[in-house]
Amino acid sequence: MSTLPVIAAVDGSDDSLVALDWAFDAALVREAPLRVVHVQQYAAWAKPDVLPAGRPVPEDDPVLDRVRRYMDGRAERPQTEYAALAGAASTALPELGSSAQLLVLGSRGRGGFASLLLGSTGMAVARDTGCPVVVVPKPGREVHDDTPIEPGLRVVVGLQVDSPDDATLSFAFAEAALRGARLQVVAAYTWPLHIWTAATAQIVPPSHDQDAVEAETRTLAEGILAPHRERHPDVRADPYVAPGDAAGHLVAASRDAHLVVVGRHRRRLLAPARMMGSVTHAVLLHAASPVAVVPATPMEE
Repeated sequence: MSTLPVIAAVDGSDDSLVALDWAFDAALVREAPLRVVHVQQYAAWAKPDVLPAGRPVPEDDPVLDRVRRYMDGRAERPQTEYAALAGAASTALPELGSSAQLLVLGSRGRGGFASLLLGSTGMAVARDTGCPVVVVPKPGREVHDDTPIEPGLRVVVGLQVDSPDDATLSFAFAEAALRGARLQVVAAYTWPLHIWTAATAQIVPPSHDQDAVEAETRTLAEGILAPHRERHPDVRADPYVAPGDAAGHLVAASRDAHLVVVGRHRRRLLAPARMMGSVTHAVLLHAASPVAVVPATPMEE
């Protein structure tokens, strides 16, 4: 069985070359082929037209020509294929997800990738692609947090203990195992709790204290992580349990991280369309490290 490729979407910008470097390394460590894709942007209604396999990439495509020059001279490289597509990036790129194990994008670029993290194209790709999507931010993005960080390679993953996403955790553990990295599991809980009582029409203080809520959150997190630890005994997984906003904790943890892994919002019965989720959206906007958005398993979606 052939190994699915890692896809790097390029558009000629420097940021897309940063994403290409990340995809290049990801393909090497996975022993997977690398597919470099340039979308020649057309109207949103245009249907993508992928060049047939084996057909030479047009010589008049300066983006792919630049990528070839950029890749020249690398002693170790994965099997690499170049492809040109015509259409809207927001529809052309998600269609590639069924034939890839990973799709990697830069955070900002030209044309259809302009203001990727703030615009509709990047969000659509992260929301609609069938495989995990990694968005690589512009180098130098800062996170203002003074919390001491243990030295060493680190992958961060978000865990919602009352609704854990197995696909997201599986991806994070696998990435940490591939990289020999420590896994930091961020499990945030709401505090203070406010309880509305219909009898008095008032908000009353919670009956549990904060220490009890934190202990229960940690116990739940440890139980959720147990089967993943069994599958990846060499991965050190450290739960980080704290009160407050999950997105804020994940963004803070992104400082000097190799990757932050978040899940895509599960589909709901009354909202069958794919959704991004507010935490994932915020992390994409503000994280200092690359962010992997992992789709839920088909049954969960």
